[in-house]
Amino acid sequence: MMFSTLKLKTGVKTAILILILFSLTSTYSQNNRQKENILKTARELAHKNPDSSAYYFNQKIELDLKSRDTISAIKTLKELSILYSHNLNYSKSYDGYWKALLLADKIKENKLTADIYQEIGWLYSFYKRDDKALEYFNKSIKLRKKEFAKNESNAHFIASDYFSIVNLHRCNKDYKKATQYLDSCIFYQSKLYPKITSYYIIAEQAYLDAVNGDYDLALEKLNRCKEHYKTKDETYLVVIYSLTADVYRMMKEYDKSILEYKKSISLSENSKSHLNYKLKAYEGLKDIYLDLKNYKEAYYYLDKATTLNNRIFGITSENSKHLLEIKDNYRLEKEKQEDALQEQLIANYEQEDKIWLLKSIILIILIISLLFYGVVLIKQIKNKHKNEKQIIAEKQKLKTQKTNEVLELKNKELTQAALRLIEKDEFIAGLHKKIESAGETVNKKVILRALKTFQGTPSKNWTEFEARFTTINQSFYENLRIKFPELSQTDQKICALVRLNFPSKDMSKLLGISVESVHTSRYRLRKKLGLKREDNLEDFISRF
Repeated sequence: MMFSTLKLKTGVKTAILILILFSLTSTYSQNNRQKENILKTARELAHKNPDSSAYYFNQKIELDLKSRDTISAIKTLKELSILYSHNLNYSKSYDGYWKALLLADKIKENKLTADIYQEIGWLYSFYKRDDKALEYFNKSIKLRKKEFAKNESNAHFIASDYFSIVNLHRCNKDYKKATQYLDSCIFYQSKLYPKITSYYIIAEQAYLDAVNGDYDLALEKLNRCKEHYKTKDETYLVVIYSLTADVYRMMKEYDKSILEYKKSISLSENSKSHLNYKLKAYEGLKDIYLDLKNYKEAYYYLDKATTLNNRIFGITSENSKHLLEIKDNYRLEKEKQEDALQEQLIANYEQEDKIWLLKSIILIILIISLLFYGVVLIKQIKNKHKNEKQIIAEKQKLKTQKTNEVLELKNKELTQAALRLIEKDEFIAGLHKKIESAGETVNKKVILRALKTFQGTPSKNWTEFEARFTTINQSFYENLRIKFPELSQTDQKICALVRLNFPSKDMSKLLGISVESVHTSRYRLRKKLGLKREDNLEDFISRF
């Protein structure tokens, strides 16, 4: 009887365990189906309604993080950031990549980290910050090559990184470097087995063929790319149409070029992707109509390009915040981690000191013959720990000093702002006294003379501006005078204003000269700097 009861209890326990396992499996499956449905919806809306698509991507990320599926969360963050990037919301794209990078660092996932480095490189290239773009492209390549050493099937990813560098140099019209990196790109692509044709690479080859004057071959390759992407990835036709338009423009077949640019713009708007190529198309159309002396159309597309450029990169744009303020969550998080690690190291060293002291006592008691050796060893380790603590303390001191210097600079700006307010109050008080002293009948000439007394002069305004400019850009004038000693003071002033992207109208007000004089000064400055017609003055000055 007892045996039967025991057997029955065991059977009940087994049944309960099976039910629990079934319940957990069912819940897990339901969660997976829910996440897959949300991701599918997000992808379907990406080229129709980007805002709704972003909403569903964010839902998927929340579910991934709740279920601790970090790899899935990183991949979804990457897709969300690409969506923002295609729609020119580089600020949110930037934040998404840094979040993904922090997660990838925690789980030590090199492949995903390399993917994110590449995408961050693309973002920096959009801002024309080429050094930072190349830095992240090369970081990605370094990680990819480690994976390639383990498995050559990873060659495709290295080819993708080199493709990014090719695109960067091609957009900067550095065709020699673009060709060199394209060779590296083709080399790693050839390592794949079975062989895979990359139409991304073919499109870049086509453009470089056109640069070298082989227009027929370039168009033949681009037409092959068109046929491929019509069925595989229609959104990439935005890029192909733009490249085809560029080739026709080189051939001076302007009607065909205009048609291809307009196709690129239309598809970009309809698919809500590659909107940065919309800006390139506007600029291309503007240049064509200038060549055709159709100034009305040229101005129309210039206005379109300027408006779109200001929306993306203008001073009030959300995208520019990352260029105007320090917003680097990844760097800040890394600094916190390093600070915590340093504190832990100090604590470990202190604990180790105690352990070594105990060990020295044991060594003295147990191994008298090794007493001298043990004492010397302990002393050396203590000195090492002491030196390391001192180095860490000095690093902390330097960091604090740097923070204080930033605060001091901000305080100077605040003081100057306060002085301006005081000057305004003194101006108002002085004006009030002068009006009262004029008697009951107010004389307009008296008021005007009073106003003139307190009115600033261009010379005074420039002196104040130059003082603040020199404080922030300490080596600018010195570098400029070393390279171009023949520049006059007016030339140096123009250089400073160009460095800050001042428009001609604001330059004329600050310098107290006409807009025409500003244009003349800029023209003379270009000649003194030895710039060609196609060289950009702003880019040249920004190097100093």
